[in-house]
Amino acid sequence: MPIERLKMEGHVKLTEPWIPVADVCDMPPGTVLRVSGEGEDIAVFNAGGEFHAIGDTCTHAQQSLSEGEFFEDIHGWVVECPLHGSLFDLATGAAISLPATGNAGLYATKVEDGVVYVNPDPVSPFRS
Repeated sequence: MPIERLKMEGHVKLTEPWIPVADVCDMPPGTVLRVSGEGEDIAVFNAGGEFHAIGDTCTHAQQSLSEGEFFEDIHGWVVECPLHGSLFDLATGAAISLPATGNAGLYATKVEDGVVYVNPDPVSPFRS
């Protein structure tokens, strides 16, 4: 299934507890959306109907993870860094293959009234 890439125009103020990022109908399975604002880049994935949000920056080479392919494998849903091929677990944000180590950051998501929200306060912070 081809990945549809969306980019949110403008900046989102990341000081609110939950920020709306998209209508569910605009993010079908296989879609990734990069949300940027106030120095934070968050990649939001619809992985088989479940929404995940991790930091958008690879811990190894600072590449945008939303530019990589994401898929389900033996670890669950993962995204592959497009530069060196490191895999990141969408459920935890953790790097699960070299050369990356650490955690890209994990953000909570929720769906309410057909809208996908992300909490910009990380559950797990970025750690290289």
